[in-house]
Amino acid sequence: MYVAHLSLTDFRSYDTADLGLEPGVTAFVGPNGQGKTNLVEALGYVATQSSHRVATDAPLVRHGAARAVVRCVVVRDDRRALVELEINPGKANRARLNRSPISRARDAVGLLRTVLFAPEDLAMVKGDPSERRRYLDDLLVARTPRFAGVRADYDRVLKQRGALLRTAAQARRGGRSGRRAENDAGFAAAGAGDPLSTLEVWDAHLARYGAELLAARLELVEALRPLVAASYAALAPDSAPAGLVYRGTLPGDDGSDADTGDAGPADRSVLEKRLREALAEVRSAELERGVTLVGPHRDDLFLGLGDLPARGYASHGESWSFALALRLAAYDLLRSDGGDPVLILDDVFAELDSRRRRRLAEIVAPAEQVLITAAVPADVPPELAGARFDVAEGSVGRVR
Repeated sequence: MYVAHLSLTDFRSYDTADLGLEPGVTAFVGPNGQGKTNLVEALGYVATQSSHRVATDAPLVRHGAARAVVRCVVVRDDRRALVELEINPGKANRARLNRSPISRARDAVGLLRTVLFAPEDLAMVKGDPSERRRYLDDLLVARTPRFAGVRADYDRVLKQRGALLRTAAQARRGGRSGRRAENDAGFAAAGAGDPLSTLEVWDAHLARYGAELLAARLELVEALRPLVAASYAALAPDSAPAGLVYRGTLPGDDGSDADTGDAGPADRSVLEKRLREALAEVRSAELERGVTLVGPHRDDLFLGLGDLPARGYASHGESWSFALALRLAAYDLLRSDGGDPVLILDDVFAELDSRRRRRLAEIVAPAEQVLITAAVPADVPPELAGARFDVAEGSVGRVR
């Protein structure tokens, strides 16, 4: 798989941009703030319908414009496909394939597959659990696009269940009149009626979608574990071995939080039952706090170096190596599913010492297409010499 053409309209800093691409290595070189990351961000957005830099769509639209459009020609197995995505902040995005509308924009996920390395990846190691959950879920969707729907369904149920919990908590405290509008909205979202009996209905929905998401994550972690270990050893051979453990919120027999790493994808019905039981056990606490306390939205992926957690114990170089190993493992896993994803390295080499820079370059060089951004030409390792575009003041020009 590779991208043969990229066209932008009102995306980020570009009113228009149009460039042809090819297999192999392509570097976008220019000073910071000139728009080179915007180019690869657009491709990442087509692949995942999310940005690696911001949480909402509004910053992706050029100031003063109502929408942004990204078009790219994707070549896979000698077949060309034109993918168009219209980004409408506050409204539903639109997508087209070969100029024919797609019923839902999220159905375009999977038409382009990318693995994107960026400085923000360090947050997967040093940041909050949400960063690691996003890593797993984005990879799930890249491998099996239908999980975009599963994740959306889970988030919808979680939101509506949360509204009901807040309503019930307010009613318990006898303060319903003070927040009547919010509470009425909560009842409407939940279907009205007795909040406690309605809560059991949403428990069933949350457990069903949550078990499907959880089972898929557990299977994914099992597949990633040896790949991450191997990639980390290649990048940091003198460090302690890297390990992964999925840490869920399902309580153990002793009432403490227990790892769910031994459960497998065949145990989805078991996971659903355990989620229902766990929700019942924390019901009083949820009603007191007005928030859902159990489920995949509160789980974490533990990253270890030997017997120690990487977070808080790993050096800066080790943290970078771990973040890179997570992305390299994702790349290997997607390749094993059939077809190389497009590799994107956004200003990564400037963050690495010479040894890690050389090792990463050697690992990614055989990929079908590698897109690199760099502030200066010297940041691009000689092992990745190829096509080059200079980016300056909103213009993109090929120089090699």
